[in-house]
Amino acid sequence: MTIRPFLALGIGAAALAGCATTAPLPPMEVVRYHLGEPIARGTIAVEPLSGGAPASLEFKTYAAAVQGELLKNGYSVPAQGATPDYVASVGFTRTSREGPPRQSPISIGIGGGGFSGDRRGGGGVGLGGGIGFPIGSRRPTQLLVAELSVTIKRRVDQSPVWEGKAQGISDIKGADQQAAQLARALFTGFPGASGRTITVK
Repeated sequence: MTIRPFLALGIGAAALAGCATTAPLPPMEVVRYHLGEPIARGTIAVEPLSGGAPASLEFKTYAAAVQGELLKNGYSVPAQGATPDYVASVGFTRTSREGPPRQSPISIGIGGGGFSGDRRGGGGVGLGGGIGFPIGSRRPTQLLVAELSVTIKRRVDQSPVWEGKAQGISDIKGADQQAAQLARALFTGFPGASGRTITVK
């Protein structure tokens, strides 16, 4: 019996359009597939989905995050030189996209005496209060759209017992935490309801 292919996960333009840095980012989307049977635990090795390709530093970050979640869920690392019971194949993609523009922190008020600015020392002309508008250009935000996929197979016959995929958006400042966040979301409630897409904040 084989596991169904993944449903297409998408965070479209409408979601990206609502991701201003002053507003919360959309939750991560997660879908898992399995055979609906108890999934045995055992030793497990984490490897790239691409097979024999050399592991990059970025892959190692995602692999470490996945391994940490597997250990939390009852799996263990095989002894050196030993053949693991399972293999977790990890794949990921990460794309930089331009989000909605930031609001300039400097503004002018019209109507009475007034001043506005930000903590970094920016300021505005004191022409009054009542109506305000920004000075200068509106800078675009930088967002990272990332997807993490994991397939757990039995080493003996390479048959899959569990598959999962998580997708999320991160502000460029949160890039270092994105791998851990996606892995945590992917393994939330492991093994999860098969075929059901959930959102995880």
